[in-house]
Amino acid sequence: MIRFVHFFLVAVWMCVPTQAEQAGGTQTAHNMKSGKDGLEYLLYLPENSEPKENLPLVLFLHGAGERGSDLNSVKKHGPPKLVANGKQFPFILVSPQCPGGKWWKSKQLLQLLSEVEENHKVDKNRIYVTGLSMGGYGTWDLVASDPARFAAIAPVCGGGNPDSAKAFAKVPTWVFHGAKDRVVPLMASQRMVDAMKAAGGDPKLTIYPDAGHNSWTSAYADPQFYNWLLKQQRK
Repeated sequence: MIRFVHFFLVAVWMCVPTQAEQAGGTQTAHNMKSGKDGLEYLLYLPENSEPKENLPLVLFLHGAGERGSDLNSVKKHGPPKLVANGKQFPFILVSPQCPGGKWWKSKQLLQLLSEVEENHKVDKNRIYVTGLSMGGYGTWDLVASDPARFAAIAPVCGGGNPDSAKAFAKVPTWVFHGAKDRVVPLMASQRMVDAMKAAGGDPKLTIYPDAGHNSWTSAYADPQFYNWLLKQQRK
């Protein structure tokens, strides 16, 4: 019964906007200005935000299955999917697409963030990155490359290099993984969490006991995740 009530409340949350989210927003396609190597990306902007108001920014990194040249594929999972289905958020959402056969490149993603910052009112103390599967790996790599830039990270079913954890040990982190994941084993996340703790960090780890590789479904449907994320600020 408790599990049923939880899923019911999550379903209601996904369908009914809160007072802070009723203003609406738009998600549109864009190209980076950095030449032929630039990424295509979806940009979601909340409506009715004050022109002088700096907004938090969430960078979402998709998984391997959404790579290619069809930008609509990025809407298959995670926050871009929720937005496409009518969900409204009080933050800027940047969802790039990785080219087919490639992996996320941290230098390129940092350039994308800089470009968005130049063209929009971004609160630079509230920039977050999250991603699933290949995007989870990309999240770990990105924060390791520039830990001072992010207020918080949230890798979902992805691993990284434990030796890099010292660089970002104090960055607020919430990790999600399915206990029955056969694509990326739970240990991939556990190693990173353990390495952060050994370096003095205090990351959160949520393990879904019945979930396989699709742990992102539960993670991104949880309103507590967004509440936690938006409370984090760069120190």
